[in-house]
Amino acid sequence: MKVSRKTDSAGGIPGKPVKAKLIFLFDVDNTLLDNDRVITDMRAYLQGKVGPTRAKHYWDIFERLRSKLGYADYLGALQRYRIEHPHDLHLLTISHFLVNYPFANRLYPNSLDALEHVGQWGPPVILTDGDVVFQPRKVDSSGLAEAVKDRVLIYMHKEMELADVRKRFPADHYVLVDDKLRILAAVKASWKSRVTTVFVEQGHYALDPGVLKKYPAADLSIKRIGDLCGIDLPRFLAPGKKKPSGG
Repeated sequence: MKVSRKTDSAGGIPGKPVKAKLIFLFDVDNTLLDNDRVITDMRAYLQGKVGPTRAKHYWDIFERLRSKLGYADYLGALQRYRIEHPHDLHLLTISHFLVNYPFANRLYPNSLDALEHVGQWGPPVILTDGDVVFQPRKVDSSGLAEAVKDRVLIYMHKEMELADVRKRFPADHYVLVDDKLRILAAVKASWKSRVTTVFVEQGHYALDPGVLKKYPAADLSIKRIGDLCGIDLPRFLAPGKKKPSGG
């Protein structure tokens, strides 16, 4: 299947609208795809291509921007670097890295199996944050867009766009799968019993002790995305009755 590169007003890849009793919403970075590994590869690439000084400057801008925006904006950091150094074209090599990066190789084991597993009960939908260029590229080239039949939503702050999510994908109940307790807690506070939250304990956000203390526990917790394949439908709909297996 050829996936359209055209994005809709939500910044996603336009797929066919779905009305269902149950919909599964999946984050991408460090939930289905090992984004920490992508960052590690990117750091090594920049170090080799542009040297430590330019690379450090880019990452300093990147981290400041991520703290301000709340999501990783590779393109925005690159543009800011260019504004500060209009005659330094070395960092433009980062665009080539991201466009050609083999994102499909960074999918967590059994992530596609997890999407297929829940698909027997309700359609899986990608719900993620990011910029409007590289995040769609990541979702597309990794094979995730095809796996969810192009049902992709990309926002700047997805927890603030829940009304739009419900409008595009109305359902009686939702299951949200994410590695960030902050996001899970925010959605739970808004949707309450309408959503079951699933915390995937992968990546640096999920393993941060400060984050674990700051936010309430999700309805379900799993050690890795592949563990989702061991959860049956009743535990998604009534998560408090039984502890999930996995890990």
